[in-house]
Order: sequence, then structure tokens, then C-alpha cells
Amino acid sequence: MNKEKYYISTAIAYTSGKPHIGNTYEIVLADSIARYKRLKGYDVYFQTGTDEHGEKIELKAKEKGITPQQYVDEVSLQIKNIWDIMNTSYDRFVRTTNPMHEKQVQKIFKKMYDNGDIYLGKYEGLYCTPCESFFTESQLIDGKCPDCGREVQKASEEAYFFKLSKYQDRLIKYYNQHPEFIMPESRKNEMINNFIKPGLQDLCVSRTSFKWGIPVDFNPKHVVYVWLDALTNYITNIGYDVNNPTEEFKKYWPADLHLIGKDIVRFHTIYWPCFLMSLDIPLPKQVFGHPWLLFGNDKMSKSKGNILYADDLVKEFGVDAIRYYVLHEIPYANDGNLTKELLIDRINSDLANILGNLVNRTISMTQKYFDGKICNTKEKEFIDNDLINMINELDKNIEQKMDKFEIGAALDIIFDLLRRSNKYIDETTPWVLAKDDSLKERLKKVLYNLLESIRVCAIFLEPFMPDTSKKIFKQLNIDDKTNKYNEKNVYKTNKSSPLFMRIEK
Repeated sequence: MNKEKYYISTAIAYTSGKPHIGNTYEIVLADSIARYKRLKGYDVYFQTGTDEHGEKIELKAKEKGITPQQYVDEVSLQIKNIWDIMNTSYDRFVRTTNPMHEKQVQKIFKKMYDNGDIYLGKYEGLYCTPCESFFTESQLIDGKCPDCGREVQKASEEAYFFKLSKYQDRLIKYYNQHPEFIMPESRKNEMINNFIKPGLQDLCVSRTSFKWGIPVDFNPKHVVYVWLDALTNYITNIGYDVNNPTEEFKKYWPADLHLIGKDIVRFHTIYWPCFLMSLDIPLPKQVFGHPWLLFGNDKMSKSKGNILYADDLVKEFGVDAIRYYVLHEIPYANDGNLTKELLIDRINSDLANILGNLVNRTISMTQKYFDGKICNTKEKEFIDNDLINMINELDKNIEQKMDKFEIGAALDIIFDLLRRSNKYIDETTPWVLAKDDSLKERLKKVLYNLLESIRVCAIFLEPFMPDTSKKIFKQLNIDDKTNKYNEKNVYKTNKSSPLFMRIEK
């Protein structure tokens, strides 16, 4: 049976420095979606990586007295290590300095040039070096870069341009025919009102003022400009070739989801679709511009000194606690907030009290009363129905949220069942049942119901907290991955050990 494919990508991380927890949020978010899709039986291809060319890299390498290649090798490895520390299950980590990618970018540039979509001209404008972007006077905010707020310089140079204006009408038509293309809706309105309605300007796609980039092979004093180089990674790394695309490309393209930060939606929903139209390739099915993770309601930046790094947080709190926090606390369309105080509160309330406590109490009682051996009995009471129904509804309820990328809400549904299970312990009072031999079968039933609830929750926790899910299954000592209440299981639980400890502030 052929599984349905699902291709998800993150934006490739720019190799200007070590990524902070706000940058790391994206890879964890993408990983939770990729793992969930695998859980649902999809053939998932998950791609991430690093964006390694540009003037900023050239300058940073010069400051350090090393070559740009040495510089990006170091930073790319650092980024990959952080993605690995966060336990992300990407299938391919791509780099734009890979010779295969560089060769394909040259072919793509030439094809667009031969199509008449790229022409030689002169660029005069206001340039922001950190953002590697040109702006017009009217796009500036208080005379500064609209993206990062830094100073801009006047710049003028010969450059190749891509005819973005040629594709404006086709792009609007595509938006209208595919209302799900840009998510959330607010990002689409922003693109139409701020960029498309005023009229698309042709896009600068080459530079001559620096060397660290992919040379335009038919005019080597030019290097291919960042967006054409970076965006095409989504196709070059799965085997796109202008003359002879591979079977892998035919299988996985179009991408099902580009998951990116809200600040680069324009590049992925205006430039990228127009490049693909020029190459006569189908457009990705969906682009989701996720919100930011703020530090104490402020954007993280080195200059403010308010940066937290994922590897430091993991050393202090553990990987699944950090994964849970960032996935739970960042709403679907609004920025989320992180401070150590908020993190500790969430670990104590949700992970130690609700999840850890439930698993620990339940497994301890199976050990204490039945030496860990529990199977189902017929001693069913009306009070059991609510819990069993919730277990059976979990799959459907989570799917409704995950299909809309409402990850925090999907986690809430799992934790609602965990809360309900804790309440069920209070309602059924197993420690009272244990005092009466005639209620032994009823006690067994209560504990069986709790073990089933924990088992099904552990299945659905895997995309979000993979290590915790494994630890729970180890304590349950069972392989059953049926995602509904199963009446036929036989449990021989292992001794319990705490999943999360409370943290004293």
C-alpha cells in the first residue's frame, strides 16, 4: 500500500551566528507536525538546513580572519547540533554551499534568463546590510530599515533583475483560487495590501559588490542574490534539475507545507511562487507564517542582551520540558512569551503535577496492589464511561487541531484527558477499594482504565515530547499502539520513576 506523502520544510537558518530559542522554536514546531504526520501513517519528508551566502557572511568571516567557507562550516555545524539537541527528526539537513545546489542554482538562473524573466539593469536604492535587502524611501520606517530598524545606506550597482511585475496578475489569481495557500489569513491580507496592491517591483537577483555567493556562470562578476539562492533549496535538494528532474523530486514536490517565521512571509508567498511560475513548476500547497517567541514580551536580540539559547535551557530543564513549553505557549497567530519564571511555573503545574503525578500514582498502585500485573475485568460502573469516551475521542479531537496547526490546543486536549484521569482517581478512590477483598475486581478495572488512558496519551505525546512518551511506555511495559481504548491488554508494569520533578524557585 502506497502511503500518502507529506513534504514539510522549515526556512533554512541564516549562518550569521548561533540560533537563540526564538529561532529554534521553528524547527521544534516543524518536528511536531512531521512526527504527528508519521504517526498518522504518512510517508513524511522533512527538510531543514542552513543558508550560507551573502555580504554579511563575507564581512563576519573577515572580522574573524577566516575564509567565508570556514565561517559557515563552523556556524552550520553549531545550528545542526542545536537541532539535534532538540531531538528533531529531519530527514535531510541541507546547505546552500553544497556544490550540487550551487550547480542547480546556476542552471535555474540561466533558464529564467533564457525565458526572458531575468534582465540586466542597474540598482539604485537604500540597502540594509544585515537584512541583505534594498528598500525604497517610502518603505522605510523613520528613515530606517522596516525589517530590523537599523540604518540603511545608499547603494548603486549593476544587477540582474527578475520580472516580478510580469507575474502579479497570476499571483493574485492563485491566491483567490487557493484560499488556504497562506496561513493565517492575516498574513495573506498583509501581502495583498502592503506589497501586491501598490504594484510589484522587479526584484534584484544578482550583486557585484561582494564575492561570497554563487557566480552567474555566463557573467561571473555577478553572484546570485540571496533569495534566488536560498528559496530554491526546497527543490534542488530533492533532485530538481531544469532538464531532468529525479524520481524523488516527482514524488515529493509540491511541498505540502513551508513553515516559516512571519517576517519572511513576503519572500515565500510573493517571490517564491513567481520563481516557480517562471520555471513552470507547481506551487507549494501551503505556507504557514508562525508567530515569534518573545522574551518577557520583547523581541530577543543580542543588543538587548535578552537572548536565551536552547542548549543552555536543555541543560537546565531537559529537552522535553523546553519542547513542551515552546509548543504549548505560542498561540496559533500571536507571539508567545518566555521567561525562566514562566517556564518553571509550566513545568511544575503541567509536567510534574498533572502528567508526572498521574503516571507515578497509577503505576505505583499497580505495583503495590497487584505486583504490576493488570488485565481488564467486567466490573464496569457508570463513572467509567466519561473517561473511556474521552480516551476514544482523543484521536479525532487532536486531528482537528493539528490540521489547522493549532499545536498548543492539541496539547491542551491531551492534558484535559490527563486532568480527567487524575480526577477519576479521586472519584474512584483506589486506596479505599484496596481495603476490601470483595472489591478487588473493581480495583483492577479502575487501574486498567487509568493505564489505558496513560497509554493512549503517551501515543499522542510522542510528536511533542518524544523522550517522555518513550519513558512512559517503558514504565507501562507494553507495545500496543492502538490509539483507542483496548479491552484486551495485559499489563505487567515496571517500577515507576518520576518523569518530571517539581522545581523550587
